[in-house]
Amino acid sequence: MSTLLSVRDLRVGFGRDPKANEVVRGVSFDLDRGQTLAIVGESGSGKSVTALSINRLVDFGGGMVTGGSILLTREDGSVLDVAKAKEKTLRHIRGSEVGMIFQEPMTSLNPVHTIGAQIEEAFKLNRGLVGAAAKQAALDVLDRVRIPDARTRLGYYPHQLSGGMRQRVMIAMALASAPRLLIADEPTTALDVTVQAQIMALLAELRAETDMAMIFITHDIGLVAGIADRIMVMQQGVAVEQNDTGAVLDHPQHDYTRHLLQAVPHFTAGQSVRDDGARTETRQPVVAVDDLVVRFAVGKGLFKPKSAVHAVDGVSFELMPGETLAIVGESGSGKSTTAKALLGLVSRQRGEIATAAGRSKRPIQMVFQDPFASLNPRLNVEALLAEPAIAKGQKLDDTLRKRMAFLLERVGLPQDALVRFPHQFSGGQRQRLCIARALMLNPDVVVLDEAVSALDVSVQAKVLDLLVDLQREFGLAYLFISHDMAVVERIAHRIAVMYAGQVVEIGDARAVLSDPQHSYTKRLISAVPAVERRKQHFAVDVTQVPSLVRPAGYEPPPAAWRDAGADHRVRLEDGR
Repeated sequence: MSTLLSVRDLRVGFGRDPKANEVVRGVSFDLDRGQTLAIVGESGSGKSVTALSINRLVDFGGGMVTGGSILLTREDGSVLDVAKAKEKTLRHIRGSEVGMIFQEPMTSLNPVHTIGAQIEEAFKLNRGLVGAAAKQAALDVLDRVRIPDARTRLGYYPHQLSGGMRQRVMIAMALASAPRLLIADEPTTALDVTVQAQIMALLAELRAETDMAMIFITHDIGLVAGIADRIMVMQQGVAVEQNDTGAVLDHPQHDYTRHLLQAVPHFTAGQSVRDDGARTETRQPVVAVDDLVVRFAVGKGLFKPKSAVHAVDGVSFELMPGETLAIVGESGSGKSTTAKALLGLVSRQRGEIATAAGRSKRPIQMVFQDPFASLNPRLNVEALLAEPAIAKGQKLDDTLRKRMAFLLERVGLPQDALVRFPHQFSGGQRQRLCIARALMLNPDVVVLDEAVSALDVSVQAKVLDLLVDLQREFGLAYLFISHDMAVVERIAHRIAVMYAGQVVEIGDARAVLSDPQHSYTKRLISAVPAVERRKQHFAVDVTQVPSLVRPAGYEPPPAAWRDAGADHRVRLEDGR
């Protein structure tokens, strides 16, 4: 193999005096053609800044390469020092030679253009395709990243897609240019394990076909174990350890590397499920959902819509006091829509949602995935915590302030946090604030929608421990929505598996994870990446996700179920 990229003593700084404010300090590495380098580390370690410096996109974020060299061997064999290259030259290598997949797709997609138009633009700029050829190429690449109803989705706008689907669109756009080097910055964070496996299989396939090299930035060391040739561990802007994947995972030399490996939640196929006696013996559910149906009209007819998206179709479950029910499934399966219907954030066509007479007039509260987007940046913590209580009619008095102080102490934040603003906290601290705010009204149920997926593994572990402690102390019931099966295993008592808008398997967490019955549940569990699955081979799954778009007036046939255990039910497939 020949060297494609050689980075030596890279230094990157920000602000008016970049050399005095360096966030990347002396990083060096080599990358060969067809090789994958994983850069791992917690938030603020400098891994994303390092990657953004490779094609000098860091310049647009207020950063500057203050030292070192970035030698890129171009397609014609010439060597370019990206650190010293002019902007005109950089425009020719971005996209065509060095592709980029960003972590947050909503900030990368244009909200006023359809995704079809944006993907077609990528093919036009990088391959010169126009008209029908560009549209067909866009359709093909959407199929490759496993977006259902690809032809219909071409006409969608970004806000009409789930987070996971938006990320797949970003990956499709990056692949449109067939780059020689692909930089992927947390590209699978928002994806469920089955789609994640498909994306990893697709990237592996492209690497084999084109000899494409990859720089893969992630905090998921389990995923790294399956795809990386080498690992570079970063802490506070410095590469503290760098070696072949096996050597780093089996014989870590640096204390920080050992810390990261210990914090990773290990998936054990149900062997680590909670058995803490937290669930109450009462059979009176705190929430009971029966035959929930949520549909969204699409298309325009003369007097009524031509069709509808069956986002949630006949979902039923019960949630007991002190219990955690995890809802798992791939992006677009209806997990978040179910949660929103529970809170009245989306309208339901039919179905019953019954809540028990509990201790609160607002028995259900929610913690969202992105804590920064959930907190008003103009309000300090005191105002943010008081907001739900004031909306309920309470006054900002000593009693309310005592409640704030008590909850801040319980979530592990100092009392002086009350006068600070959201931007003055880390991501994990902001999520703790969101949890404290959700508890202000003393709810019976807390809905956690991907509440830990954006957190570093060590912070994630602390937040999960906090959630378990709060559940024991306050008797809370959690509806925990996640695509991370290792996290689900750690916190859930029961699991409901959703697929194409329907629950296909539900029951005791240990039973579902150790003895999955539905074919989709089996695929879901087999796709979970883990450090233990070192030799895991990602294979392209040709199984098509059923279309959720149905003609107006269509009603699915009634579901048939069978018992697979004492607390384990599975939906029959094709009458079986």
